[in-house]
Amino acid sequence: MNKVIGVIGCGWLGLPLAIQLKEQGYTVKGTTTSRDKINTLSKSSITPSLIQISETEIEGDIADFLKSTDILVVNIPPRLRGKGTKENYVSKIALLIKEIEISTVSKVLFVSSTSVYGNDQGEVNEETQPMPTSESGKQLLKTEKLIRDNIHFESTIIRFAGLIGPDRHPVTMLSGRTNLSGGDAPTNLIHLDDCIGIITTIIEKNGWGELINGVNPEHPTKREYYAQMALKKNLQAPEYQENKGNNHKKITISNTFLTKNYRFLTPI
Repeated sequence: MNKVIGVIGCGWLGLPLAIQLKEQGYTVKGTTTSRDKINTLSKSSITPSLIQISETEIEGDIADFLKSTDILVVNIPPRLRGKGTKENYVSKIALLIKEIEISTVSKVLFVSSTSVYGNDQGEVNEETQPMPTSESGKQLLKTEKLIRDNIHFESTIIRFAGLIGPDRHPVTMLSGRTNLSGGDAPTNLIHLDDCIGIITTIIEKNGWGELINGVNPEHPTKREYYAQMALKKNLQAPEYQENKGNNHKKITISNTFLTKNYRFLTPI
């Protein structure tokens, strides 16, 4: 094995991913923007680096972080929600790409989002032409292209659906709300365990040059699902309007690499 894997962005997904890769025998490096997390990474035998990437500069020794790294997982979500957070995400990742091009990195796995599909209705898979409507989706799609078109390294793009897992579930925000629309729309979610499972499978099975929708194949309706989750978590269930016959979006997987090599671990 003896591969060195770098994880840029050791947060909710990146940290447990880095820990899992370390447990599988890889040498793992990880970045964080928080000095407080340096010790957390070190305790997990992950070589830490304090790296901050903006539109105009990279603070920290990015060259040292990338040195001797074979595979790089880029897990930096766009910060485009709320007031005063209108960053140019494309420029930000373009700066990182320039550093990757002159490094030892030969393979890049980029964590994207199904938000690139916008408001498409009906069944949506990897062959569907993305038509993003949000600023986040638009910038992610442009960034995907920068990475996929680069000739200096191989790449794979994973578009994750709604993320759920420890301390993260949309039912906590929906609890007690009434008159919600889309109750008969299918859920498009994926558990943290499967996010990690898909990424490690790509690395282990050399799944490069792929575009993958990371979404659980189970799609219960929102009305049914959130009622069950509220009951399970002892919360008040959200209330939805009656069905108005909309053709709702259902995100599916057509990628053959994933369907042949991966079996989902955790129900949503």
